Amino acid sequence: MQAIQARDNSQDLVLTTELPSFLIADLLKCPNLPTLPAVAVNVLKLARTEHPSVNDYANAIERDPALSIRIITLANSAFFSRSHIKVNACQEATARLGLDTTLAAVMSFSLLQNRGIDAHYQRVWMRSIIASLAARHLAIQLCPDMAGPVFTAALLQDIGIMALRATYPKESNELYAEYALSHRQLSESEQRLFGCDHSQVGAWLAAKWGVPTPLAQRICDSHGEYDITAADRLCIQLSGPIADAWLSSHPAQSLIAVVREFETYQGAHAISLRLLLENIQEQLPALADMLQMTAPPLQDNESLLAEAQQLLFQQTLQLKARFDTQQVELTSLRQRQDELEERSRTDMLTGLANRSWLEEQTHKRFILCQSQSRIMSVVFIDLDHFKRLNDQYGHQMGDNVLQKFGKTLQSLIREGDLAGRWGGEEFLVILPDEDAQAAQVFAKRIAQRLEKTPMAHDGQHPIYVSVSIGIACLDDGGFGDAGELIDAADKSMYFIKRTGRGGIAVYGERGAPGAPN
Repeated sequence: MQAIQARDNSQDLVLTTELPSFLIADLLKCPNLPTLPAVAVNVLKLARTEHPSVNDYANAIERDPALSIRIITLANSAFFSRSHIKVNACQEATARLGLDTTLAAVMSFSLLQNRGIDAHYQRVWMRSIIASLAARHLAIQLCPDMAGPVFTAALLQDIGIMALRATYPKESNELYAEYALSHRQLSESEQRLFGCDHSQVGAWLAAKWGVPTPLAQRICDSHGEYDITAADRLCIQLSGPIADAWLSSHPAQSLIAVVREFETYQGAHAISLRLLLENIQEQLPALADMLQMTAPPLQDNESLLAEAQQLLFQQTLQLKARFDTQQVELTSLRQRQDELEERSRTDMLTGLANRSWLEEQTHKRFILCQSQSRIMSVVFIDLDHFKRLNDQYGHQMGDNVLQKFGKTLQSLIREGDLAGRWGGEEFLVILPDEDAQAAQVFAKRIAQRLEKTPMAHDGQHPIYVSVSIGIACLDDGGFGDAGELIDAADKSMYFIKRTGRGGIAVYGERGAPGAPN
């Protein structure tokens, strides 16, 4: 890749773009690369001087009588004349047009001079003319002091196509044959074929001619993403899609993107798209005629805008419907994900937390309580004689008992507590911020509820169960981790089972595991 260089006051300045080395080599070898006549070259030399003057421009242009007449005619056109006074000299015409517009006119007249214009060449230049009118109108609204430079850059934004067509005629004929393509799509195709697009090639060609660096850079940026931070650049970038829409076989459809962009910037700049289109309609025939081009048929701007806005409204409704559908699908997916997550941590029989979730939460809460010097207790519960119950009444009755006990246990815990099934007929409850005494109160409530509430029925006969409960509290045993805390509660529970069942033991208390000798 090689950086593009442009000359400005006899110094080489590097533009913010690069061309592939093979492309530069092919461009330089091309015998038909667009060139400028001596008059245009001299005007460009003047443009690069520190303080070019109207007289300097006029003197250079007057060396070509035909070009002088065109410049005078342009200055007297409705597009540039704000009075009924006609100018008759090149100096007056240059003063009226301004140096930037004069430079654009000289280069455009020169490039169009004595060339056989085919249909595509005509279309490229017509797009540039329409774009320049649009860009100038926008610049007058957004950056009046830059209207001249913006007009010039917009008019020259597609000169890179001429260079690519001259250098790669076969590839270009295939590429540019599709008029329906927007220049954004053309740029993507050019990137695939040449490693860059025609705006970058246009900047290279302009730099080769010796245009001032800011002009070459604006040509380079003309097809980039919309830049709302630089009004002059934005005017040029918006001008191309407007021209594409104007020349499209389906202008209303093509104008939708432009309408959308204008609605984005309307609040900040109060730009009227209707007035812009009217301005193009009014100025295009005369400017095209001066450049010896055939202007496209006049548009019905009111109908065109109305149709574009209606299509945009329909698109918006379709997008909203699609968005609403996607939101419903997304909500459904999230609900499904939540359900799957809930199932992954839930014991399917009892609806309580499963063992893996209990272990994870005990670990997290253990670390949290340790780091914040808080207490927590773990209550380990085992249903007494559950194997005998299964053998006597069957496993379905056993499942019914487990389900009923799960609901009973869930009804007794507070918000913030966590109850779960450890496995089989064993259950675990985590009690944050509860000491051993409070955990005992909770355990007694479980036992009392079970004394009053049957867990199942065999016909008309109620089935009651008792439980063995072990308790361990974080501040009682110097536990190293959550596993040790659970193990202590488990040992306390088994202590009760070995000593008669149907009771409560607290780890570390007299007679229970962990108690001092």
